[in-house]
Amino acid sequence: MSDERIALDKKMILERYRALIHALDERSTAQDRRMVRRAVDLALDAHKGVRRKTGEPYVLHPLEVALIVLQEIGLGPTSATAAILHDVVEDSDYTLEDIERLFGEKIARIVDGLTKIKGVFDPQASEQAENFRKMLLTLGDDVRVILVKLADRLHNMRTLDGMPEGKQAKIASETLYIYAPLAHRLGLYNIKTELEDLSLKYTEPEVYRDIERRLKASVASEYRFLKRFSAPIRAMMEQEGLKFTLKERTKSISSIRKKMINQGVSFDEVYDKFAIRIILDTDSDQEKAAIWKVYSIVANLYRPNPERMRDWISSPKSNGYESLHTTVMGQDGHWVEVQIRSRRMDEQAELGMASHWKYKEEEVVDNRLESWIKMIREALESPDSNALEFVDDFKFNLFSDDIFVFTPKGEIKTLPKGSSPLDFSFEIHTDIGLRTLGAKVNGKLVQLNYKLRSGDQVEIITSAKQKPKEEWLHFVVTSKARTKIRASLQSERRSVAERGREILERKLNFVKVKPSEKVLQDLTNFMELPDSQELFYQAGMELLDNEKLRAFAREQGGGFLTQIRNRWRRPANDARGEAKTPGAAQPTRLVFGPEEQALEYKLSPCCNPIPGDAVFGFLTASEGIKVHRTDCPNAIALRSRFASRVMSARWISAEVSEFVAVLRVRGIDTVGLVNKVTQIISNDLNVNIRSINIHGEGGLFEGSITVVVGNKVHLQNIMQEIRKVDGVRSVERHVRE
Repeated sequence: MSDERIALDKKMILERYRALIHALDERSTAQDRRMVRRAVDLALDAHKGVRRKTGEPYVLHPLEVALIVLQEIGLGPTSATAAILHDVVEDSDYTLEDIERLFGEKIARIVDGLTKIKGVFDPQASEQAENFRKMLLTLGDDVRVILVKLADRLHNMRTLDGMPEGKQAKIASETLYIYAPLAHRLGLYNIKTELEDLSLKYTEPEVYRDIERRLKASVASEYRFLKRFSAPIRAMMEQEGLKFTLKERTKSISSIRKKMINQGVSFDEVYDKFAIRIILDTDSDQEKAAIWKVYSIVANLYRPNPERMRDWISSPKSNGYESLHTTVMGQDGHWVEVQIRSRRMDEQAELGMASHWKYKEEEVVDNRLESWIKMIREALESPDSNALEFVDDFKFNLFSDDIFVFTPKGEIKTLPKGSSPLDFSFEIHTDIGLRTLGAKVNGKLVQLNYKLRSGDQVEIITSAKQKPKEEWLHFVVTSKARTKIRASLQSERRSVAERGREILERKLNFVKVKPSEKVLQDLTNFMELPDSQELFYQAGMELLDNEKLRAFAREQGGGFLTQIRNRWRRPANDARGEAKTPGAAQPTRLVFGPEEQALEYKLSPCCNPIPGDAVFGFLTASEGIKVHRTDCPNAIALRSRFASRVMSARWISAEVSEFVAVLRVRGIDTVGLVNKVTQIISNDLNVNIRSINIHGEGGLFEGSITVVVGNKVHLQNIMQEIRKVDGVRSVERHVRE
């Protein structure tokens, strides 16, 4: 290595170290700074000579993570030291005992948790869900483990350009699936937003670049508008003698993308891309009065949208977020979101649950945090719970809004929005949940699938004879309720299956078939059941068809079973070595993997990819390779949960083929509009229309058009021409959730 390169490395490391010391503000002691310096020295030795994919010295990564911990999450020297050391045990000869001897038990405990997490997301692992469950167990030891891990993930996302494209998509999908929701739940909104933006950059790069370009093109005019909008508010607040800070901003790229998808609109039709935040300097006992005073000033100047009012100062979110949000009509017909909060609330909003460590890095007791961790541990209790189901349930509870309901004695319970009386009963106690017979809400009997609302008072009716039913899983949303119901059902199912095996073996002996393990597996396949446990369960429930059982006995010993097994097998290649999609004689359109092999595949109906779309292959358990678009609604979950089963895919040129695409069209209902659209598609563009379904109401229309196209460029040309029709406001390609 050249002297110049060595000098440059030293300069970069020294700059980061000085930034670290500067970030340790006046609350840190000389002892804290010495501890950080010792950690940096140890990290330098442990990572000596190692470089990242970007070419930088590896030690810059833990230093940057420590800076995020200090500056963006607001933790102190203990967490910063753990961040500096977070890769040392995994990547060098230093042991956890060395860390404890040099830095104490507390830092060693955090480093231990971070070391365990590093092995959780093994890029070679076929499924990540079981390991994710293990990661969450560290929450009970010290939440700072997760906070430092979020900082680690944020820096990795910021430097993802140095990774191969496939790895980028996998890491970004994993980030969207778990880490962004975790940051949301912990109240780290800035980090959550940046993680979502960076993830979108790598999962849907074209969409990200398009929105980014549009925002940059309009940013100057938007900020001029916001300055003009906020000027009268500033003047009125100053006149009232209020002390405040007012910030103008535009929404994030990922937030705009979500609105475009959820509302089915284009970028130009997202009506509240603008926002201002008013932060009040006021005493804690005067906070609410001051906030409502500012709201009255805003409402007097601009017309509020009553459906967009969010009062989180009267009822804070479960992660502690407090703020008053309103959306008002500004000048030129633009909607603007106004957020009003106190300085204390703003700090809580910026740092979330991490704010408890801002002034002291001691063990902190927080009721919201304790109840959340308790929920996680209860969900993890059951050894029989399915890991993938747990992760899905957990993710839902991370992002869900909260409602507040009351017991008959007036005790308040916090539940996710959409909860039922069953969720409430399991929140009270597991035994009450398992024996729930009915429920009264506000004194009236309701069904168990009733959706609770904030302010409801709930009384649970129980019976010692009641047992959970399969349909209950459709009524509940909380992880605790789903886990307990599944565990109870599985326990009952195992008992039935044990009886069923004995019954089945007696039946097989009766038809002169010896019930060996191979025979039982062959019978499972013959009955077209997923596994032998289901076979035993159906036998125990007396659901097996005895005639089919006798048919199985007659066919034992011959080639029938072989025919059954081979019935669905098709060669991947024909005589010329060309792969074919099942049931079709079309030429190869896709190649898979780094070696670009021609393999058998099916186009997934959930997103209906066509040539030109960015796609990937997913190896299913029973249907071979299914091809999905990279922006498919299922893409994030597939890439995050089953990374090793995802295959890169690329379209190759072949003979012209036809593909079906569905367009969702919206706009203003005008005379002859359908005729104009169909004429453009059929006559002008000479495209075949498979079906068209358009309906209008209240002066607006919405509908779908199914067309047959050759490739993505062909489809984009059609969409561009339809957008030119007078009255058409948006044309989007439709995918099924």
